[in-house]
Amino acid sequence: MATLEITSANFDVEVLQSDKPVLLDFWAPWCAPCRMIGPIIDEIANEATDIKVGKINVDISPELATKFGARSIPLLIVVKGGEVIDKMMGAAPKDVIMDFVNSCI
Repeated sequence: MATLEITSANFDVEVLQSDKPVLLDFWAPWCAPCRMIGPIIDEIANEATDIKVGKINVDISPELATKFGARSIPLLIVVKGGEVIDKMMGAAPKDVIMDFVNSCI
């Protein structure tokens, strides 16, 4: 499944009402570490069948960044059943991100 662009308009349906856990990537185009892990997040989205993967541009959806306390980016959050399971801040290699996701689901 492709990476979803998550905004306030589709957040409830795509994240809170999802029947699968959701990995959210809070990012911005001006953030170098965000651009570094962007392709990794896209790979995970294309490979994973047991989770949804979405990206939230903090410049476009600052209200979601505030709601989730995204004071520093990149910030990865796993949401399951409408609840935040865990957060991981900063850039990391794919295996570390996958370990984080797997520990949450």
